[in-house]
Amino acid sequence: MAAPPIRVLIADDQDVIRSAFHFFLDAQPDISVVAQATDGEQAVTLARQLRPDVCLLDIRMPKLDGLAATRLLAGPDVVRPLRVVVVTTFDLDEYVYTALRNGACGFLLKDAGPTLLAEAVRAAAAGDSLVSPSITVRLLKHLASGPVPGARADKPPEPPAAPGRQPLTERELDVVRLTALGRTNAEIAASLYLSVSTVKTHLASVQGKLDARNRVEIAAWAWQHGHAEPTPS
Repeated sequence: MAAPPIRVLIADDQDVIRSAFHFFLDAQPDISVVAQATDGEQAVTLARQLRPDVCLLDIRMPKLDGLAATRLLAGPDVVRPLRVVVVTTFDLDEYVYTALRNGACGFLLKDAGPTLLAEAVRAAAAGDSLVSPSITVRLLKHLASGPVPGARADKPPEPPAAPGRQPLTERELDVVRLTALGRTNAEIAASLYLSVSTVKTHLASVQGKLDARNRVEIAAWAWQHGHAEPTPS
């Protein structure tokens, strides 16, 4: 029996963007758009009523911006958090950092293309994370060196603690290194000659050992503890 489609809410104040996202995502056999919102307040209301599997939120919206809406739907104080992917035109480190701190499990640029958009929805629905490859390594470098420019000084990044009684295995470290470079599970599997399911198993193990909420925190830990190297220039 086929699994039910991934239920998605789209929030963007631009009609053309909402229509484009709706058209492409609804054409996917495993995704169904169940609601659209034109501002942040409407997005929060609809998300709480319908509890979609994934919420796609723009940042600059009337009444309530996407970052504040993300915190209300997925923040650390939310009892039943929803999965939020922030989709924006603005490639700013402060936005990326704030979105992830507020509970977003993905951050995507609108020009990333429809294929990556669908991948981000599927990753979020599966409990994974996807950040636009063009900003992943730069963001993690900032997390490794200190607070992201523009981030609140009273709340610096808080990476998960280093492994204690359960050190990471060599294979887990291999997976972590590639995760820190923004590789997808499929890319990691191809690089290490593993199945995608095995990669997911390793990441789940690492997540438990590091007490990390998602792969972004795993990658941040790797950068901060010297287990990642930038792509050669």
